[in-house]
Amino acid sequence: MELVPHNPTEGVYAATDDYVHAMEVRGAGRLLFVAGTMGLDPAGKPGTGLEEQLELIWLNIRAILASADMTVDNIVRLTSYLRDPAYAEANAAARTAALGGRRVPTSAIVAATLDSNWLVEIEVIAAG
Repeated sequence: MELVPHNPTEGVYAATDDYVHAMEVRGAGRLLFVAGTMGLDPAGKPGTGLEEQLELIWLNIRAILASADMTVDNIVRLTSYLRDPAYAEANAAARTAALGGRRVPTSAIVAATLDSNWLVEIEVIAAG
């Protein structure tokens, strides 16, 4: 599988250092669509704050990916749902760390979550 980032410099606004406009996936045999994943521990209890929830989210995403014999290196698209716009910077930092600095197309949306204790929810698409 080959991942080809697309970041045109003309006709569209510049991408920032932590994402790309588009990711072309060549030669993938499988796609995995991961539902919105919350910062819940294995018992379903939410982390006590934003940092803990972001840590749990990425642990949960890694476990889900592993169940399909994938890793965060297989992520080709990511959407974050933030309960508060103030969470954007911490969310971007957690994503950048989790992906080892690898840039993928991302969106962040501020939305009310189904449970007020869920501060961030992240869904990903992975290819392998």
